Amino acid sequence: MTGAIEVVRAGALTTVQDAGRIGWAHLGVPRAGALDAPSRRLANRLAGNPADAALLETTATGCAVRPDRPVVAVVGGAPCRVTVDGRPVAWGTPVHVPAGAVLDAGPAVQGLRSYLAFGGGLLPEPVLGSRSADLLSGLGPAPLRDGDVLPLGHGASLPAAPDTVPWPGAPAELVLPVRLGPRHTWFTDQALRTLTTATYRVSPHSNRIGLRTEGPALTRAREGELPSEGMVLGAIQVPPDGRPVVFLNDHPTTGGYPVVGVVDEAALAGAAQAVPGTRVRFVSAG
Repeated sequence: MTGAIEVVRAGALTTVQDAGRIGWAHLGVPRAGALDAPSRRLANRLAGNPADAALLETTATGCAVRPDRPVVAVVGGAPCRVTVDGRPVAWGTPVHVPAGAVLDAGPAVQGLRSYLAFGGGLLPEPVLGSRSADLLSGLGPAPLRDGDVLPLGHGASLPAAPDTVPWPGAPAELVLPVRLGPRHTWFTDQALRTLTTATYRVSPHSNRIGLRTEGPALTRAREGELPSEGMVLGAIQVPPDGRPVVFLNDHPTTGGYPVVGVVDEAALAGAAQAVPGTRVRFVSAG
């Protein structure tokens, strides 16, 4: 049975995300997709969906929705209080939400981004093969507002079989493995030592485009700017203030500031859950 969900409380920033818009960078289209990919896959699995089904990604304050049909829902990612019509229900496991009831995922207790998966997945119109919202290009559905309605796919009306799994916790310290290049020679030897020995902190100006850091500036060995060149997920770009910025899913596909190194993609799920002020250490990936 298909149906829809109505947004009762949109929260600070809630978007529809799936596995992302992969394969279009040559046309200037960013990747997008859920920042915390392991949480996206696990929430979908518990809801009985394919791993790449579209779900909701919240930021800090959670959100509340009302389905017009019975639905299995899973709230995962950042831990939060979950209620159905004001009654507490389990976080991180499938729950039954009756038609017309309000599922409320509260503010994150730890971490930053929670994920709401619904049996059957969300079905906004795909753009270039993905239903993900992209904050940089504006492709895909816009960030949710109160009163928005999203189509819901066919799914079971009862919770899936019990499935106990560990959810990764939010990092107390974010450790990011780095491979130097391609423009590390634009920085002094001391700057490269600083990158892998100093402690940085997550800046409150971070977003889905990039994780900005606060800490010691990296000193250039040469002046000038590069012609724009391709940027990849996890690239550590260094703007004029010298503070590293780690590119996340909505990053631009080209840029002119030098990239001192690239963070392994597997480490970026932790970056998705690192709240402002979290300690960040860049370490050599070997």
